[in-house]
Amino acid sequence: MTDIICAGEMLVEIMRTEVGIPHLQVGGLYKGPFPSGAPCIFIDSAARMAKTRKLTTGFIGSIGNDDFGKVIVNKMKADGVDCSLVNTRDGFTTGVAFVQYNKDGSRKFIFAAGAAGQLSDADIQPEFFEGVKDFHVMGSAMSISPTSKDAVLKCIDLTIENGGIVSFDPNLRAEMMPLDQIREMVQPVIEKTKILLQSGEEAMLLTGDETAKEACENLLTMGPEIVVLKEAKDGCTVFSKDEDAIKVPAFKVKEVDPTGAGDSFGGAFIVEYLSNASLMDAARFANAVGALKVTSFGPMASHSRDEVQKFMKK
Repeated sequence: MTDIICAGEMLVEIMRTEVGIPHLQVGGLYKGPFPSGAPCIFIDSAARMAKTRKLTTGFIGSIGNDDFGKVIVNKMKADGVDCSLVNTRDGFTTGVAFVQYNKDGSRKFIFAAGAAGQLSDADIQPEFFEGVKDFHVMGSAMSISPTSKDAVLKCIDLTIENGGIVSFDPNLRAEMMPLDQIREMVQPVIEKTKILLQSGEEAMLLTGDETAKEACENLLTMGPEIVVLKEAKDGCTVFSKDEDAIKVPAFKVKEVDPTGAGDSFGGAFIVEYLSNASLMDAARFANAVGALKVTSFGPMASHSRDEVQKFMKK
C-alpha cells in the first residue's frame, strides 16, 4: 500500500557549469549526469520528508537499459521510493535533458525523451493504488507523449476511486508542447485536483488573468480547494476556499542552482498536508525544503527531514 504516488518522465540532466554559455557554443562545459525529471524530483523530496511521518512513496516510469537509468533509480531507492513499477524499455535509452542557464535567470532545455516517453496505461497496476492518499500530477508527464498522458489520466481515476486526492503542478514546458495545447490538456485535470501548485506565470497562462493573485483566485473556482502560488525567493502564497490568502516568506540562502526547487517544495508540501499540518506550517516547511535545494548543484537534493528542521530553527 503506497500513500503518495507519482508517475512520469525519468531523466538525467546534463547541465552547463557556467551561466550565459548557450548550447550553441562549441566546447562549453557540461556537468552530469544528475538524476532528474520533475515527477522524480517531487517523489524523491516527498520520500525524504516522509520518513518520520509514516507515509510511503512510489513511482511509475520508464528507463532505458543503461547506466543513466540506474543513476535515477539508485537515487530514488536510496531515499525510500518504491520503484517496483519502474520499467526498463529495451531498444530505448534513458531520457536526457541538457540545461543552459541564462543571465536573466531563465533556463533553456534540449530534451531527448528516449524511454521517458514510453510510459503507457498498460504500466499502471490498479492494486498499487489501494489505500493511496495522494497522486501527484506533473504537466510535463502528460505532455511528453500521448501514451504517458493516458497513463497519468488512468492514475488520476484510480486515485479518486480509492478515496485519495489529486495534487497537480502544471509544470508547463513549451519545449514539449505548444501552450495552447497544454491549456486544453490540463483543464480536465484541474477540475479533479484538490491541491494545485504553480508559479505566477503558469497561473496567468492557465487563466488569462493579468496578475498572479487574480489567476489563483480564479483557479479556486475551477475545482481545486487549495491553490499554492510558488514565488521562488519571495516564498509562497496559499489560497484556499476556507481561509484568507496566506503569505509565507522565504528563507534567505545563497543560491547555487535553482533547478528542482519548485518540485522539491511540492513534495514537502504534500507530505505536510497529509500529516495534518496547517496550511501555514506546510507552506513554511516546504519553503525551507525549496531553499535548501537551491544551495546545491543538480536537480535533486539529499538533505533529510532532520536537516530541514535544524535549518528552520536557525
